[in-house]
Amino acid sequence: MTSKVFDTDKRKLLSAVSHGSIFFSPLLLTVGIPIVLLTVSDDPVIRDNAKEAINFHINVWIYGAIAGFISFFWFTLILLPLIWALAAFVFILTWVFPLFAIVSCITHPDQSYRYRYIFRFL
Repeated sequence: MTSKVFDTDKRKLLSAVSHGSIFFSPLLLTVGIPIVLLTVSDDPVIRDNAKEAINFHINVWIYGAIAGFISFFWFTLILLPLIWALAAFVFILTWVFPLFAIVSCITHPDQSYRYRYIFRFL
């Protein structure tokens, strides 16, 4: 049985780029980076990280849409603390979780990173 050996530096870089794509722009186009990596790469760790990054993008869009809906339609003094809490959660989700993922991909290149508290569609 032959096992394929993958380049660790390439694995680190492409996995980190996959998770870091959320920082490139708030546009929907940034999900294209992990989609391309998912389709082009044959490395199973890079593919798993790309899937997780795509799931993360979808979750950020869903939580952002919920926060936008609540703040647009029900902006009252009663719901203001809920709106601020939801906005803080989306901010943390968007910035802090990908940083953890990038650090994990660099320090543990043979493992794919799994975000906590997200729904997985892929």
